[in-house]
Amino acid sequence: MNSIKYTKIGLTNFIMASIIPFLIWGPFFPDLIVSISALFFLYYVFKNKIYYYFLNTPLIIFFIFCIYCILISIFIAEDIFMSFESSLFYFRIGVFSCFIWYLIDKDRSILIFFYYSLILCFLALVVDGYFQYFNGINILGFKLHGIRISSFFGDELIMGSYLSRLFPLLFALFLVKKKQKFETYFIGVLFVSVDILIYMSGERASFYFLNISTIFIIILIKNYQKFRLITFIIAIFFIFILSINSSNLTDRMILNPVKEMGLIKNQDKSQDKSQDKSTKNNIIFFTEGHDSLIRTAYNIFKDKPIFGHGPKMFRVKCKNEKYAVGISPCMTHPHNFYVQLLAETGFIGFLFLLTGLYYVLSISLKQFKSIIFKQKRPLSDYQVCLLAGILITVWPISPNGNFFNNWLMIVYCLPVGFYLQSVYSKKFTLKDI
Repeated sequence: MNSIKYTKIGLTNFIMASIIPFLIWGPFFPDLIVSISALFFLYYVFKNKIYYYFLNTPLIIFFIFCIYCILISIFIAEDIFMSFESSLFYFRIGVFSCFIWYLIDKDRSILIFFYYSLILCFLALVVDGYFQYFNGINILGFKLHGIRISSFFGDELIMGSYLSRLFPLLFALFLVKKKQKFETYFIGVLFVSVDILIYMSGERASFYFLNISTIFIIILIKNYQKFRLITFIIAIFFIFILSINSSNLTDRMILNPVKEMGLIKNQDKSQDKSQDKSTKNNIIFFTEGHDSLIRTAYNIFKDKPIFGHGPKMFRVKCKNEKYAVGISPCMTHPHNFYVQLLAETGFIGFLFLLTGLYYVLSISLKQFKSIIFKQKRPLSDYQVCLLAGILITVWPISPNGNFFNNWLMIVYCLPVGFYLQSVYSKKFTLKDI
């Protein structure tokens, strides 16, 4: 009987960890795993009356937000069914995070499954990504998009997002795993390779996220602090060399954003003349395209500041000329989580994400204070890395994807499950796995 039980646990852990490679394939299978897992866990919780997984402050706030989104989809959204696509089953993300918490409680070997799943996927992307960069085509025949690397993601230019958002989780699992000396060297080389590859991907936001999470981790962890600092410095050195030898990459990653934000004067007068009059004398948010979307979203927000227009409604409302600003006012989302929530869920929905940012910053300041005054640290190094993964989700000053996007929300909910387990579970220990 015990062997059957452990076989079931091992199979469950394997299926859950398979979400990491499936995220490279596309959103369908990860979303299927999340949906089935959430339904199963809901049934299990109510059947066995183990409600304490849901009775904690973060989950209660999250479920209130989900109910709120459903209500504004029904009573406010211009297109109810379109809005429902985002709001109706959004709760499954929180349930899935709790399911990860539950599985870690049952058997800590799931951490090993996730660790090696991440290692294999990162290694595959590193090998294939560099191959694509130097040969113009990857091993599956996907070509470079200009100078941008996509590797196994094909036409989806999100390889850098995948690596940068999951990197803190990989580092967290690395910290609590028993390691041989050779493994530490291998991980060091992998970290350097990943840092450089994210830059080479041409995804500016992803490189920005990498820098934020890395600096956050280096400042707040105790062990392996020098290890991460050295690997990061080595990566920056190679990035500097790469930038010198690739003017196209330098233009995309550094010069163009700086010019578009108006931090240095643009020498291209024709481009300056074409700049929209409404933004020419103002501060530019990120780039002209992002600025246009953000200002349009703000105008939409001003129309219904309390409740917003409903999830997924930016793509509908931005077509209205009374809201449109700048060169590119309309897309499926405004490319910033906070601005999107203001436009679609109003100030009330915006408070949900702001609460997450407040928690991350407040607990981080407590950690920093404890380091300065040499007090007992409230967070372990493992928790700091997981919190770094959450930080880049709630960080307000950056371009983002769609807050309600299936692929993205699965990626940013993963560290949440591990973090909740480490904070709220009585079974959590810092013993190596």
